[in-house]
Amino acid sequence: MAKITLEHLRHSYMANPPTEADWALRRLDIVWDDGGAYALLGPSGCGKTTLLNIVSGLLKPTEGRVLFDDRDVTDLPPDQRQIAQVFQFPVIYDTMTVYGNLAFPLRNRNVPEKEVDQRVRQIADMLDLTGRLDSRASGLTADGKQKISLGRGLVRSDVNVIMFDEPLTVIDPHLKWVLRSKLKELHQEVGRTMIYVTHDQTEALTFADQVVVMNLGEVVQVGTPVELFERPEHTFVGHFIGSPGMNVLPCELANGGASIDGHRVAVANASALKQADGALEIGIRPEFVSFADEGLPVNVVKVSDAGRYRIVDTRLGDHSIKLLVSEGETVPSERAYLRFDPERTRVYCDSRVMT
Repeated sequence: MAKITLEHLRHSYMANPPTEADWALRRLDIVWDDGGAYALLGPSGCGKTTLLNIVSGLLKPTEGRVLFDDRDVTDLPPDQRQIAQVFQFPVIYDTMTVYGNLAFPLRNRNVPEKEVDQRVRQIADMLDLTGRLDSRASGLTADGKQKISLGRGLVRSDVNVIMFDEPLTVIDPHLKWVLRSKLKELHQEVGRTMIYVTHDQTEALTFADQVVVMNLGEVVQVGTPVELFERPEHTFVGHFIGSPGMNVLPCELANGGASIDGHRVAVANASALKQADGALEIGIRPEFVSFADEGLPVNVVKVSDAGRYRIVDTRLGDHSIKLLVSEGETVPSERAYLRFDPERTRVYCDSRVMT
């Protein structure tokens, strides 16, 4: 296992990138502690796989260093970094048995056969593959084959980090939650540093202790799932995490406070407003908006049933504001007033929260 440090890292696929937009990865500094569970979360094309490939050694960064336990490995190839990687599509040997597939990484390193057998059976038990050890891998379903891929990454005890690149993409939706839970259990059992790449917020938030949220090659926030939900530092984080995402509304300063279309709104970071110098927006999650006897005047335009709660779409002028309403709670038919929880309402300047 290893602590992984990414120091002053930048990467471009161009020889001399003329603008900031030509960098696939903009400058970042990250430290992943030994034994932690981490996720890289963001939309397609945001730089997640580029960053993963730099950590694994498949790419050398244009700038910066990669350190494992304070040892500079930037110039080392993958086979000298002691890593295991599980890819989007299962990488297995169809002609081998499940046992043979799990044993291959160990036999390839001349591990004694007694230890091979012990490790294979231990990992097979973790992945519920014990009853299939003598079966040909070609006869397994997609989720069974991906379990083998996971096992091949876990079976070695000498790896510094295990990396997962969208490993549940090919898995049927009703089986994904099973493997998500299994991955979390496996991390707790083996205690190795794990990095999980995904565009799916549910996968990231249920697996990782710390999530790195990326957009357009930039790390916009690193935090726990609770921090990302309750205290998004960037409007992109508020949009991307949560269903529905955070309400983001243009606002202006008036008499030292924030207002939307002339309506004053109490915010948690009011003391920072005097430093405002850019485009201002108010961010508030639908969970922290409620109907009230007075407040922001809105029109109710749509009510969607989501099971345990309803999603209510309202409009204030040209602005859409969503809120969540519990089953059984009355929803006004047309005109209504909204209240924002002041402790959960923040002003953002140029997309970043003001502090």
